[in-house]
Amino acid sequence: MKLHQARHWVFDMDGTLTLAVHDFAAIKRALEIPQEHDILHHLAALPEAVAAAKHAWLLEHERELALNARPAPGAIELVRALRARDCRLGILTRNAHELALVTLQAIGLDDCFASGDILGRDEAPPKPDPGGLLHLAERWQVAPGELVMVGDFRFDLECARAAGAHSVLVNLAENPWPELADHFAEDCSALLRVL
Repeated sequence: MKLHQARHWVFDMDGTLTLAVHDFAAIKRALEIPQEHDILHHLAALPEAVAAAKHAWLLEHERELALNARPAPGAIELVRALRARDCRLGILTRNAHELALVTLQAIGLDDCFASGDILGRDEAPPKPDPGGLLHLAERWQVAPGELVMVGDFRFDLECARAAGAHSVLVNLAENPWPELADHFAEDCSALLRVL
């Protein structure tokens, strides 16, 4: 698929549409999670009461970050250009749905995404699981191969690969995962220029 022909776009949020501000090492220290562990998978394996308390702390920490979110270079222009072309737009984030809405409002893109097209960690299995992309493909009644997943981390690329979707890596100076990324753009501005 040529990117300029794509009509169904799914974005990671933190670090893709927004400037990356999460200090995952500090979050893991605060939640007593080993640095080599994935936060969401670690919490899922804990006893329910312990996990609930840690999830509550995480949600409040992320709420502060969401309220102060800033758009990544070119993100607003890219999303608005795709919306002007009548493309379907979705969000697939490891964050919570309610905080995705707060973040989108903070960066001025809350009018570009239908709430049902925003999938957080409670609506879909966390990336790199392909469940969220497959859900959006079914919701939009298209084959997974018609989706383009835009993200800034290997989980986004692995998710796209597992779903049979196309992937674009953004917001890195170079591509550290050439075997996973179908396309690479330095940032959303650069991606918009090739569309």
